Amino acid sequence: HLLLFLLFVGPFNCFASYSRATELFYSLNEGLPAGVLIGSLARDLRLPTAGGQNSASLQPPLSFTLASHGLGGQYVQLDNRSGELHTSAVEIDREALCVESSGATILGGSAVVSSSSPSPESCLLLLDVLVLPQEYFRLVKVKIAIRDVNDNAPRFPVPHIRLVVPENAPVNTRLAIEHPALDPDMGTNGVQTYRLRDNYGVFTLDVEENENGERTPYLIVMGALDRETQDEYVTVIIAEDGGTPPLVGSATLTIGISDINDNCPQFNDSQLNVTLYGNSSLGTHVATVHAVDMDLGSNAQITYSYSQKVPQPSRDLFHLNESTGAITLSNKVDGDTPRLHRLIILGNGPGCIPAVITVLVTIIKVMMRPPEVVPRFIANEVEGVVYLKELEPINTPVAFFTIKDPDEKYKVSCYLDGDGPFRLSPYKPYNNEYLLETTKPLDFETQELYEISVVAWNSEGFHVKKVVKIQILDDNDNSPVFSEQLIELSIEENNVPNAFLTKLHATDADSGERGQVSYFLGPDAPSYFALDKTTGVLTVSTQLDREEKEKYRYTVKAVDSGFPPRESIATVTITVLDKNDNSPRFINKDFSFFVPENFPGFGEIGVISVTDADAGQNGWVALSVLNGSDIFVIDTGKGVLRAKVSLDREQQSSYVLWIEAVDGGDPALSSTAKITILLLDINDNPPLVLFPQSNMSYLLVLPSTLPGSPITEVYAVDKDTGMNAVIAYSIIGRRGPRPESFRIDPKTGNITLEESLMQNDYGLYRLLVKVSDHGYPEPLHSTVMVNLFVNDTVSNESYIESLLRKEPDISVEEKQPQISIEPTHKKMESASCMPTLVALSIISLSSIALVTGMGIYICLRKGKKHHRADENLEVQIPLNGRINLHMLEKKPVEISNI
Repeated sequence: HLLLFLLFVGPFNCFASYSRATELFYSLNEGLPAGVLIGSLARDLRLPTAGGQNSASLQPPLSFTLASHGLGGQYVQLDNRSGELHTSAVEIDREALCVESSGATILGGSAVVSSSSPSPESCLLLLDVLVLPQEYFRLVKVKIAIRDVNDNAPRFPVPHIRLVVPENAPVNTRLAIEHPALDPDMGTNGVQTYRLRDNYGVFTLDVEENENGERTPYLIVMGALDRETQDEYVTVIIAEDGGTPPLVGSATLTIGISDINDNCPQFNDSQLNVTLYGNSSLGTHVATVHAVDMDLGSNAQITYSYSQKVPQPSRDLFHLNESTGAITLSNKVDGDTPRLHRLIILGNGPGCIPAVITVLVTIIKVMMRPPEVVPRFIANEVEGVVYLKELEPINTPVAFFTIKDPDEKYKVSCYLDGDGPFRLSPYKPYNNEYLLETTKPLDFETQELYEISVVAWNSEGFHVKKVVKIQILDDNDNSPVFSEQLIELSIEENNVPNAFLTKLHATDADSGERGQVSYFLGPDAPSYFALDKTTGVLTVSTQLDREEKEKYRYTVKAVDSGFPPRESIATVTITVLDKNDNSPRFINKDFSFFVPENFPGFGEIGVISVTDADAGQNGWVALSVLNGSDIFVIDTGKGVLRAKVSLDREQQSSYVLWIEAVDGGDPALSSTAKITILLLDINDNPPLVLFPQSNMSYLLVLPSTLPGSPITEVYAVDKDTGMNAVIAYSIIGRRGPRPESFRIDPKTGNITLEESLMQNDYGLYRLLVKVSDHGYPEPLHSTVMVNLFVNDTVSNESYIESLLRKEPDISVEEKQPQISIEPTHKKMESASCMPTLVALSIISLSSIALVTGMGIYICLRKGKKHHRADENLEVQIPLNGRINLHMLEKKPVEISNI
């Protein structure tokens, strides 16, 4: 029965599981970094999670798992507990995932990247997520739409686009540009507009969009074209997308103008006059007519023919070459031949009215035969052209000429007609033999073709001319020549890699391969400079830093292709121009200055040293005080820090300033430094007696007081520091029945009874106590009167007060306490050393004072039996005369009774 139940319930259970499938939809931009939250599955599915209101019932807690880790799983990270979906370290590239042109869906296990969605611009990343445990089990279909961002610039498939337009194209003619720009981005981030950098006033662009959203640029003719005026236009076509900011791409657009037959042949002259001797031989060249057609190709083909007006006898006598226009003698001239022939010749072009020229041929009757000129060439001769190398030496023989009279009746002479380095001279001992030879070195670069004539004439004045053409053969006798031997360049630092510097240009007067120039860097050129061998374009492959090196100087060479090759060298100098790419730099991050207090106002505290690696205005540095400008000021040029007022250490012992350095660049760069000013103490404060508070106060001392007992104390403080605040106490005046009965501790100021008091010792004791510091260069002191009344009781206070008001007649014997540390006084060599020496003195004295204090503390612990020994610390210096108590007081003291 159980088996049957499971078989019956099982299919329905599967059906129920499938029915719990859920679909979630998210969207995010492509190219986001790792850790960006895409969505929370638990929150969006409204499932209870750990820490929520129903967390107590989650036993066990929820678990979220990708069905399998496929292609989509690498782009996301799923938190198994919280169900939060984040981007992974693998960046999502929409253009790589969803290629619309392929129309394919990329599968990856449970993850699918799909471009098939209702919107043509959507790109979906599909994930299958399992939610466990069983009581919350469901299959969640997660769809993540990848939004496009403008991260791709338009790009033309080819760098050079050529378009041909007929020169008779009417205005508003439209021609599609077959290579539009491509942009992997979608929508407005794709290509939106096209434009021309230079339209030459005759072109513009238009864009048409088809039903698939593809935009095709069209070139529109806006003006008349004439190939004979300009046969080609070169510009740049720019494609721009609609992103923010927009990105652009470009390609070179060459617009060629094709020829049409809009020109007809034309002769330069309308009539040509020619003279022909009657004894001329057959084939003698009479004349050549030449017409010009500005068109190209078949549109410029010209044929020549006689007009119908030319009589047949003239046609038979003179032959006209239809292709070249050459007229030659085709029949022998006899006595019946007319002496004047009018030849009308037509220049025929396709679809044109013929051009007309008239050739008037006058035949001169000759009764004798002309002299004969017979050449015999020594140099290489081909079809009447003699070839000579340009490096041939002087007097190189060219040809022999034999001059003779066929009738042997007349004397024949000859001469050379034409310009050139040639000479025709008789070749003896033979008669009528002449040698043609060179007279100077031949130079192909100066003139490569000479046409000279050997003219013979007889005694009757009859002339015969033999034309000789001499072609000079080029040799590699010229080195390349740079247009500039010193090429001075400049470039701003921080340039883009492979930045263009210049295009070198060298010419070689030789012809053919011998004149082809290649460019090379010299051995002293740094490796990050490159020179194109063919074009001569000089580039730098890396960023230049002016602060690292400001000038470069190296050689370049131009080498021809002759054998052996010839070369020339030029020098390239490159100056790297400064950019404001360096902030001002302080020598130290923190500056500390030790200044004695009471330093005069506007005195020099110290110099703040700052540098800027940039040059010119970019390296100008201005200093300013960011805080404390009401007290301190800085010289922006010299960096000298000054205080406007005198500084008192007792009011403030140190100052912390922040100094800002700003350069002169645009935009300006700045940096800050911390300045600590420590005021060194000067002994400018005498000790201040705090107890007793008045010279009129007194203390009752019982006669039964035991010797060594403390009676009272004098307590004083000093606002200074260090040795300037070390206080010593001494009794400098005494008055009383037995005044030596009391002593004072020079360090603590404690007054103790030295001897037992007798009956005769009763009465008022007045002790004048001097409180002195150990200051340098001169110690300061204050005085106070300590009044002690030795008696059993105080029965008459008014009497005691009257005694106190009387001017005491005290003989002053000053006790100067021995100072265990004497500061060493040295004469300062210069005022600039004072802060350093004072600082070192303070440190040394403080160390010694610490050691001394520890010694005193040990001594005090030995007991009262050593009080007598301590008296050695005082030096009794008797002072003559009487003392005025009012003169000893440094400051007025407020009077009050104890």
